[in-house]
Order: sequence, then structure tokens, then C-alpha cells
Amino acid sequence: MIDVNVFVGSYPWRPVPGSSPEAVLAAMERVGILEAWVTHLPSLYWKDPAEGNGWLYQTAERIPPFRPVPVVHPGLPRWEMDLAEALGRAAPAVRCDPGLLGLAPTGGEMLRLIHAAGDGGIPLLAAVRLEDGRGRHPLDVAPELTPAVVRTWVRSHPHTRFVITHADREFIEQVHFGSTPAEAARIWWDISWVWGPPEDHLGLLLATVGGARFLFGSGQPLRLPETPLARLDLTDIQPADLRAILTDNATTLATRNAATQ
Repeated sequence: MIDVNVFVGSYPWRPVPGSSPEAVLAAMERVGILEAWVTHLPSLYWKDPAEGNGWLYQTAERIPPFRPVPVVHPGLPRWEMDLAEALGRAAPAVRCDPGLLGLAPTGGEMLRLIHAAGDGGIPLLAAVRLEDGRGRHPLDVAPELTPAVVRTWVRSHPHTRFVITHADREFIEQVHFGSTPAEAARIWWDISWVWGPPEDHLGLLLATVGGARFLFGSGQPLRLPETPLARLDLTDIQPADLRAILTDNATTLATRNAATQ
């Protein structure tokens, strides 16, 4: 099982238990996750996120199940070097959350990063949100992504691939059915924010969008890794779709990335 939505490190808005690398690894082993795409959580809130990428790379070298997903800030000098380092280290993706980094989501800086990621063959990962708005700290005013932003991103470069996490059913439907088939085929969604039974949003999306577009993602340690597993257990899923969500889609995405380098 591959979890594409994992964080390590402290969270600025509240205490989060189990955020150390060792605690995250223990949680992975508890539920049977063999590989995690990991981001250094504090980097999302630092003025220069690249300052946390070195620690992330060292941690991933020390803990082999971790695959580093570094944060790249295209509004800062030397961001091209941060992207090049990620490519050189065969990172499965790079991350940029414009709302958290104070970037215009469809501004020139984001679009330059999208073009560079597409040219380099590495997926770009971003979250719609990290927490439910009802539980956010009053000072946590970063705007959420919108479907229109993601549609603009996928249309801005013909080859860039995207991993969008923490999206709900309505968000996914607006982007998927508002995109051409070729555009929709370059977007993958994690299931961390998709409801299972009794609403069964996950089952509906698998029937309408297809299992090839979904990845297993938990959002741990901000969220429990058992939650998306429970959704999968409670949803009537074809074995091929289950394999695709748990491992095959992420493996293919990362393999295609490595093959372009």
C-alpha cells in the first residue's frame, strides 16, 4: 500500500501527536502502509520552504519507506535549483500550495512552476485544504484551492501531471467533468476527503470518474490513516479498482516520472 499524502514535523496551529518520523513510520506499519510520499509540514509555513527540504531528504535516506515530496516556492530565487534537486533525487512529486505560500494560484509564478514541472516530467502535488474550515485557527486564513484554479493549471501545459489531495466529491466532479478527457487523464485525486458509506461518494466517483484517477492518501498525522482504509472496506469496490487505488496508480505515476529523466 502506498500513501501519497503524508506529513512529518510540527503543525503551527495546534499540537499534533505522532508527527515525528518515527511515529509516522509506526502508524504506517500499524495499518500496513509500505511506502509514503512525505512532505515536511513546517516547510509549508516557512518564508523559504526549501530550508526544510534538506532535512526531508536526510530523513527519507534514513527511513527507506519515506519518499520525499519537497516544497518548491516559485516566488523565491533559486527555485529552479530546488526543482532540479528533486528531479535528481527521483522524488515522486514536488509540492506547491499557493494559498499557504502567499502566491496567486494562477499567477505567473505558479504557471512557471507548472511549465517547469511538465518539462521535467515530475508531478505537482497540492492540497485543496489541510483542515475543515470549522476547526481552523482564526489566524489560519490561507484560501482553499478552487476547481477553476485546477482547471486553469491543467490547461496551462499539455504534459504536467497533478496530484490533488483533500478534495471532496463536488470538487472532483467539477474539475473532471469540466476538463477534456486528455486533461482529466493528467489529474490524480487522493481519497482522504471523499466520503464513503452511507453517502458513498467514493463509490459514486469510482463508477463515474473511474478507479484509474484515484490514489490512497490519508493526510496523516493531521488525520488518522485508518479512516480512508475504513472507507475502502465499507465501499463495494472491484478488486482491480482497489489494487489501482492502493498501489498501482501511484506506482505508475512515479515510474512514468522516473522514466522521463
